[in-house]
Amino acid sequence: MAYDTLISVEQLRDLQSRPDSATALMVFDCSFDLMKPDAGEHAYREAHIPGAVYAHLDTALSAKHGAPGKDGNVITQREADAPASGGRHPLPSRERFAAWLSSVGFSNSMQAVVYDRNGCNYCGRLWWMLRWMGHEAVAVLDGGLQAWTAAGYEVTSREEPAHFQSNYVIGEPLARLVGTSEVVAALESPAQTMIDARAAARYRGEVEPLDPVAGHIPGALNRPFADNLGPDGKFKPAAQLRSEFESLLGDRDPATVVHQCGSGVSAVPNLLAMRIAGFAPTALYAGSWSEWSNTPGTPKRQGAEP
Repeated sequence: MAYDTLISVEQLRDLQSRPDSATALMVFDCSFDLMKPDAGEHAYREAHIPGAVYAHLDTALSAKHGAPGKDGNVITQREADAPASGGRHPLPSRERFAAWLSSVGFSNSMQAVVYDRNGCNYCGRLWWMLRWMGHEAVAVLDGGLQAWTAAGYEVTSREEPAHFQSNYVIGEPLARLVGTSEVVAALESPAQTMIDARAAARYRGEVEPLDPVAGHIPGALNRPFADNLGPDGKFKPAAQLRSEFESLLGDRDPATVVHQCGSGVSAVPNLLAMRIAGFAPTALYAGSWSEWSNTPGTPKRQGAEP
């Protein structure tokens, strides 16, 4: 059985106990801190699920930004290295991401389990990226590391042994990525419904700690990503999530939803929650507000939507 949305700590423990777990399963720790980029890896080294591989948001799950040239333009990168999106956390190309997966020994036949200690704020990125690569068997550990330790399961500070190089083969995407031009083309059209996962104050433009312009994409609805979790840090039941999204969307078609946030990372819990709730797959605008707010000519709106 492949897990493709959530996996419980008990289900993960069962997978780990199987004789073929070394070749059939890989666990990834995606813990991170935007304000302290090295803090996530330090936390991983202090305590992680045995066998887990660390996936750094900035170096493994994001591309390098192009360096500015003397004339102010961006230096052209090799096609395989060119980011797949803009924004503060540009997606790496699928080829570059496949090279990283191969370097850590992840293969097409493996079940991936991703977690963090940040309320699914960062591990969702890896969940989505693997689906973008065509990999179906990837699940988020429900409740994260906190649920694992609360269940009394072991954590370790040991240095994990390196895995043999694999040859990860890119498949047909199971996730839809949209760019700024697509969002602009469908702006305020019934064919597109933007859902912004940032905190309400950032969405309304009352504060903006990271990007040069405050506000939101015109017409976007607001659902902070933390609203998907219950008091125990686990995703709410599917029926409750479905009811909440239906209330948010009103008469809008769920199939038109495009998720965004500040830099395309914390939008994913909303996307995952809609899948858990039984909606058809929805799209991700990975560049999000960081790309939108830096793109000349794109309209910005402050305050609440009418």
